[in-house]
Amino acid sequence: MADPVAFYEPIDDETFVATVATQSPWDTRLQHGGPPAALIARMMTTRYPRADMRIARLSAEFLGPIPIGTVRVQTRVVRAGKRIEMLEGSIESDGKEVVLARAWRIAAGGQTVPPASTPPDVVPAIPGEQVRAPWLREFGYGAASEWRYVYGMEGLGPAAVWLRPRIPFIAGLPTLPLDRAILLADSANGISGELPMDDWMFVPPSLSLAFERYPEGEWTLLEARTTLSNDGLGITSLRLGDQHGYFGVGSQSLFVARRI
Repeated sequence: MADPVAFYEPIDDETFVATVATQSPWDTRLQHGGPPAALIARMMTTRYPRADMRIARLSAEFLGPIPIGTVRVQTRVVRAGKRIEMLEGSIESDGKEVVLARAWRIAAGGQTVPPASTPPDVVPAIPGEQVRAPWLREFGYGAASEWRYVYGMEGLGPAAVWLRPRIPFIAGLPTLPLDRAILLADSANGISGELPMDDWMFVPPSLSLAFERYPEGEWTLLEARTTLSNDGLGITSLRLGDQHGYFGVGSQSLFVARRI
């Protein structure tokens, strides 16, 4: 099978074909949550461009399985505003809504803000090229990106990894740094799993991200830590960075169950 040319191939302004690069580790027939969340965000900013505003928060709700195949993206402005506005988007597969997302955009650049009292944390350096972890070769999404671990590659628990996609996000269009960040953020539960993936599922029905600025460059740092209850729930907390520092945080709620 030939390698995919991108995560998505556009048919028209609303319709896209998800390629095998979107493939989830939980079910090879389904998409990973990162690509569709990033696709909605890209369509929001494409259809409603605002140079004076940035996405400050994005939440994506995965309403059900997201099949690999043709999807339709719809967006709208829920609350227009000069300083703050809300956008909403959804993805349909076979006429069924499978992802719902909302984004708050906030006006930027109107005033100069002095440095914060607390100095920012320093991001770790990007490691040299590494041999990809075996589990990342087993599904399309894992194979479609380059992964360079700072820590956590060999075992369970907290992890930090620098990532960059190996292929374009949408065929024929430039991949933006924000595309990459959202595309990769939903991997947080996978890299920081507290239970072996062969025996357990820890699937996020939602992803919530907050950005203090937009990322820069082709590499994204993803740091993650997962905690579990003893009755089937969990939380993954994450931070996002680039070579200039940290720019975002996020969380995933988790459904935890033994694989059947």
